[in-house]
Amino acid sequence: MRLSAEKLAWSVHGTPLLTDVNLTVEPGQTFGLVGPNGSGKTSLLRLLAGLNKPKAGRVLIDHQPMHTLKQRAIAQSIALVEQQADTTDRITVRQVVSLGRTPFLSALRPWSKDDDAIVAQALRDVDMAHMTDRLWHTLSGGERQRVHIARALAQQPKILLLDEPTNHLDIRHQLSILELVRQLPITVMISLHDLNHAMECDRIGVMDNGRLIDSGLPQEVLTAARLRQTFGVHAHVVDDPVDGKQIMRFRNSV
Repeated sequence: MRLSAEKLAWSVHGTPLLTDVNLTVEPGQTFGLVGPNGSGKTSLLRLLAGLNKPKAGRVLIDHQPMHTLKQRAIAQSIALVEQQADTTDRITVRQVVSLGRTPFLSALRPWSKDDDAIVAQALRDVDMAHMTDRLWHTLSGGERQRVHIARALAQQPKILLLDEPTNHLDIRHQLSILELVRQLPITVMISLHDLNHAMECDRIGVMDNGRLIDSGLPQEVLTAARLRQTFGVHAHVVDDPVDGKQIMRFRNSV
């Protein structure tokens, strides 16, 4: 499923947070979103998910303007994993993940064994099947993040948006989650702090001061000049001695 933004703008209390953002993520692509803190990545993802309405411009799903779609139809197509989504309710891990099936349930389509199987698979995918009955408030930050990702997977979206999903995760689960996301046969946009993780995406976009200032193939966008100008670091590329992939090394530019 294709996801596009046309001249998107967003502001809060008169302060512009996004200005004139244009981008397209083609079906099946993994699009990495990078940029300094406060550059507008989270605001953009929330607009693309339909959680906020743009002040100007529009979002399109397969060429259809999002504002013409019902919320249920959007939820059946797009899932968002936010950085923070806490709850004070005393609910279990399984109950949290089961919320991903909500857009598909109705009086004519009640919960079924198929839903049980989808939830169980999502928990296995994020290595949380052994914690199905644990209460939410007893989980660590990393465990909660994996549950949020499982909830999104249970939604079986055609477009998956992730806002820094590796936050709070140990290195093993960072790598496993990113590998899982790359293997999904769906359209993915993922906000990342680690630029070496971004190098694994099909395409990337660079946000700065609420604008998408560059997009394209990772090796063409993450140049030494771009990294120095936008991120304030010097970088050079080396070949990984294990698999030969290119990785970046950094030092401060000051």
